[in-house]
Amino acid sequence: MAIAQAAGEYTNRPRDELAATGASLLRHSMGTFSAFDTAAKLQHTKERLYVLCQLCGWGLFLVSFFLVNPPQLGHNQMLQVASMVMVVLLGLVLTHYARPLITRWGWKQLGWRSLSPRIVLMAAILSLIWMAAGFGYPYGVLQLPWAYKSNPAIVVIASWLNGMGLMFGWLCIYFFYHIYEQLQRLQVEQLRLVANIKEAELRALKAQVNPHFLFNSLNSLRALIEEDAPRAREAVTRLASMLRYSLQSAQLEIVTLEEELRTVEDYLALEQIRHENRLRVSWQIAAAARTQIVPPMLVQTLVENAVKYGVSIRREGGEVMISAQFEKQSLIISVINPGELTSPSNAASALAGSSTGVGLRNASERLKFLYGDQATLRLFSAPAGCVSAVVSIPLPGSSA
Repeated sequence: MAIAQAAGEYTNRPRDELAATGASLLRHSMGTFSAFDTAAKLQHTKERLYVLCQLCGWGLFLVSFFLVNPPQLGHNQMLQVASMVMVVLLGLVLTHYARPLITRWGWKQLGWRSLSPRIVLMAAILSLIWMAAGFGYPYGVLQLPWAYKSNPAIVVIASWLNGMGLMFGWLCIYFFYHIYEQLQRLQVEQLRLVANIKEAELRALKAQVNPHFLFNSLNSLRALIEEDAPRAREAVTRLASMLRYSLQSAQLEIVTLEEELRTVEDYLALEQIRHENRLRVSWQIAAAARTQIVPPMLVQTLVENAVKYGVSIRREGGEVMISAQFEKQSLIISVINPGELTSPSNAASALAGSSTGVGLRNASERLKFLYGDQATLRLFSAPAGCVSAVVSIPLPGSSA
């Protein structure tokens, strides 16, 4: 009956959980659409930047062309100006249509050793086409008089080399930009990979915490069933509430301290039924601290460890003192229980000692994943005859 009653209480919540799941899916979909929209805007911005750079670059080249080779006065002046503009526009068109060829041939994925000769060859071919059209149309089609004093062959070769240098410079700038973009994309992918690894490790730690907590709670319940059935029913109800919180917290990275303390109260109520007067609890919780966020199952793990190793093994029992106070820019949560550390040489060895189990090690690693070096979990002997587990969590908006 007790199990059925607890199960009934648990199954009365499906609509809320489905609603929460639906809201989560909606947020995920909105985030996906937002990511697509951001990518589209970024691509549009890149295209606009390319057009602006092309127009400005070739425009400056046209101005410098006029300054170096000003058109001569006469009836052919307009034809000379038009010819110069045509040459510049031809260079713009050639470089613009070289882009899809570069993409199609996969040159953006090549290293510099393989890419360099291809750049030189493409610059030579583009310059040859540019030079042929630049000289062929005005002097071959329009039959304009030769505007240079030097030999035509020398002028053509010099123009081809100059055009080759200009095309080579354009291609180098183009590939430098894409290499820089690839490096940025690689850095973003590396950061995303690190974040995914941390998330996977965090979920693995949560999966370790929950079975550890469940095993200890079921042991308490098994001992209670044989002693007092009415109290066992109360214990099943408490355990059902704790399991509900455990299942829900597996999907969350943070909860409020108020939610965490409710589970701690359920756990302590369960343990007090079994230990009776041997387990005494004192609370010192700042009112404002209850709204602060903490990793789920953090305080419960500290209290469970305190009860298991500070009260259960002592015939006279002991008092567990739980406090949550503010200190500078941090939330300080402490759990104090009677006892002594078996390996108190340093925090790392204390956390790895056999007297703490996997719970405290996982709690320390979860804090590190969520807050980095700003959050700490220290285990030390103080005050005299007691062991203190103290957690420091930075407040939102604080630097360290």
